Amino acid sequence: MKLLIFVLNKEEYLEEVLEAFVEAGIEGATMFDSEGMGRFLAYEIPLYAAFKEFMKGNKPYNKTIISVVKDEKVIERVKSLVDQIVGGLEKPGTGIMFTVPVDWAAGLVEFNEEY
Repeated sequence: MKLLIFVLNKEEYLEEVLEAFVEAGIEGATMFDSEGMGRFLAYEIPLYAAFKEFMKGNKPYNKTIISVVKDEKVIERVKSLVDQIVGGLEKPGTGIMFTVPVDWAAGLVEFNEEY
């Protein structure tokens, strides 16, 4: 199992990205608002105020989506779909996606189960 973490920098892609997660086989995820360190330094700490010029045009907030994924093939599929949507994660300012190992998890719900 892996914890898939995706920080989406361009909120206008959010609906398409969530649809890609479902298409890839990710039936559940948690999503929250997040903020990059550069934005925080530029606007909240006067010493780094010069970052404001660098940050112009960037949205100050991101969407972070996390999901525990059991199948490595699902991760490859969602990465491919997300790349197509955002124009490639290698491009600056699109977002970052990574996984970390999950040794144990409880409370995971399979949506194809009946309640």
